[in-house]
Amino acid sequence: MGRGCGDCAARERAICAALPEPVLDAMYRMGRTELLRRGETLMWESDEALVVGTVRSGLLKLTASLDDGREQILGLAFPGDFVGRPFSARAGHCVTALADTRLCVFRRPSFDGFAREHPALEHALLGRVLDELDRARRWMLLLGRKSAPERVATLLLEIAERGGGEPGERVTLPLTRQQMADLLGLTIETVSRNMTRLKRSGTIHLPDTRSYVILDAAALALRSGG
Repeated sequence: MGRGCGDCAARERAICAALPEPVLDAMYRMGRTELLRRGETLMWESDEALVVGTVRSGLLKLTASLDDGREQILGLAFPGDFVGRPFSARAGHCVTALADTRLCVFRRPSFDGFAREHPALEHALLGRVLDELDRARRWMLLLGRKSAPERVATLLLEIAERGGGEPGERVTLPLTRQQMADLLGLTIETVSRNMTRLKRSGTIHLPDTRSYVILDAAALALRSGG
């Protein structure tokens, strides 16, 4: 097992979980561990795709920019998630740390060649792509059909679940209210109002503006609209 793989809390959720140990060792030797400080960018939209990587800890945002400079958050990358575009010459979006984030990073050309030589890794990548497609379809449903309260509840559930949080545990909220609004297609006032309603109903507790505790997971799931 790779020297840094045994103590990786995200390993079982990452693409490397499907790899036999000899392949995992070779993959580990091919890459490097990198720490992104909050606000630092791993890759820029439309730039040459130099690297790909797996999130070991922390959180990343995936963003695209409009011609007038406005930024749209396309998604979040949690521990175990894979970022970057294998077999592609250009990066499809910006990848920026929302919190201090540790990754296993690989040179994209080397990773592409390694994946071609190891079918288990190619299959894991395909599975991850299909998972991302399903997630994108669910997000289309959220933006197209869900009400504002349902959108806020859905986001809180997703952050807790994908971040490995359990009911009753304090969950770090990596997004500002404005970032939540941008991601959900709402105004900042609407997001703040619905967060307050969830607090007053006893569904969540808000220790501060950058964390929350799910007090009633069933009620939050019900408010999310399924």
